Amino acid sequence: MIRVERKHLDAAAAADVISAEQAQRLWAFLSTQVQPGVSTREDSPHFTLTNVLYYLGGMLAIGAMSLFMTLGWEGVGGWGIFFIALLYAGIAFKLAQRFEAQGHVIPMGIMATLIVVLVPLAVWGVQHALGLWAETERIRGYRDYHVFIDWRWITLELTTLAAAAVMLYRYKAPFLLMPVAVTLWYMSMDLVMLLLPPDVPSSASAWLFRKWFSVAFGAAMVLFAFWVDLRSRLTKDYAFWLYLFGLLTFWCALTSLGSDQLSGKLIYLAINLFLVLVGAVLVRRAFTVFGAIGVAIVLGDLAWRLFSDSWLFPIALTAIGIAIVYLGIWWSRNEARLAMGLQARLPADLRELLASRRASIST
Repeated sequence: MIRVERKHLDAAAAADVISAEQAQRLWAFLSTQVQPGVSTREDSPHFTLTNVLYYLGGMLAIGAMSLFMTLGWEGVGGWGIFFIALLYAGIAFKLAQRFEAQGHVIPMGIMATLIVVLVPLAVWGVQHALGLWAETERIRGYRDYHVFIDWRWITLELTTLAAAAVMLYRYKAPFLLMPVAVTLWYMSMDLVMLLLPPDVPSSASAWLFRKWFSVAFGAAMVLFAFWVDLRSRLTKDYAFWLYLFGLLTFWCALTSLGSDQLSGKLIYLAINLFLVLVGAVLVRRAFTVFGAIGVAIVLGDLAWRLFSDSWLFPIALTAIGIAIVYLGIWWSRNEARLAMGLQARLPADLRELLASRRASIST
């Protein structure tokens, strides 16, 4: 899980670690083990200008066909939208094929993702043309798919997930999990509207049910991401987007529940501390970020309640902040020992996952 170049072997030969002949033979052997086009310098998953340009251009194209759709498109009619989406998908498919042949892995994955993003637009066009979507005063066009919650969007979401599964099977690009994660996030909000009685969508009990449903759905997404992480531990990082949007669904719903009881606040604090711990163990920053924000919310709220309208409030917050900094120092000093002790008790698959994650972070 480290990057080895020819110059490293030459340096090892110059330092008499291995002979020049051994360096040559080893390089020849390694060259036969690496698949062409899988990991080149420009296509590596590192923060480089090349990759920034790839994703910037890709996200502009994806955004144009999703978030930034205008009502002007409705003028061409449902079939017009469908055939335009089909044309765009054909162009994206040709580009994906071309990039794959040229060994440009990241652009290939972005074009494959664009195809998946076009699927709900195409489905909307067909439904609109066949009169299967009765427009309401609130929902007037496809762009409202990204704005309003409605159970009827589920048809678009299911077809998007099916298309993503096909494209993943074909291209095996981790970025394809981005529309999957976003679609599951949307589905967590739309599906609950199908389960609620039509006459109580905005009642207090309905809102409470929607929040708990999102908590459960988000937790299921995180567990699914963990399963994907285990299955792909020796290949590519397919779990990133699932973790991110699973945590977003779970944490936002959990935070919105709120509690005026001390017991509820302590449970919320414990859950967020657990997220921080999981993030440190799995080397997943998303867990740590969400957990740290949750811990800060609870500690800030407790400090405010204890020292409301008191000059001690900023002092208490400062003390909490410094204490968290020292906690980080303590963790950095003891992380290796604690991690080794924990990993020794874990199953072999999970140990391999943690080892691969740490190795990928260090490169």
